[in-house]
Amino acid sequence: MDKHQDLFDLAKTVGQQLRQRGLMLVTAESCTGGWLGQAVTAVAGSSTWFERGFITYSNASKREMLGVEQAILEQYGAVSPQTAQQMVIGALNRSHAQLGVAITGIAGPDGGTPAKPVGTVCFAWALKDGLVQRETHYFQGDRESIRYLSVTTALQGILLLLDRDTAVV
Repeated sequence: MDKHQDLFDLAKTVGQQLRQRGLMLVTAESCTGGWLGQAVTAVAGSSTWFERGFITYSNASKREMLGVEQAILEQYGAVSPQTAQQMVIGALNRSHAQLGVAITGIAGPDGGTPAKPVGTVCFAWALKDGLVQRETHYFQGDRESIRYLSVTTALQGILLLLDRDTAVV
């Protein structure tokens, strides 16, 4: 199985679903460092459904670019469902997109703790003024594997959100 082809095919499916609904996507990435944006822009014609992406690796960038509250970062940490939710809402509020996804996690090999081991990745998906879905995953593997699984999960989550929100036409 070719991982790059799998990501391309998944991104292409996401694009088809968004285009059919007339929706634009915004991404807010931390541990994936733009890989999600790269995956979606590898699809020809993605400019019809990909609006923009934010790469907010530091806490300062999460605050400044996405409006993540300092209190959330202090109380829950950068790798938390609460931070992921604020990232996706901030991305939607700072873009022209109607659907957003945020990823924040610990890709390793360092940075893990007993409470948040390497491989902990938090996601949030949201529709503008609508449904917000949050999940935390605990991936196994090396840094590249964790980042790849994070991008794959983010794309799959977009499809699930679109399936759940039957009001989006």
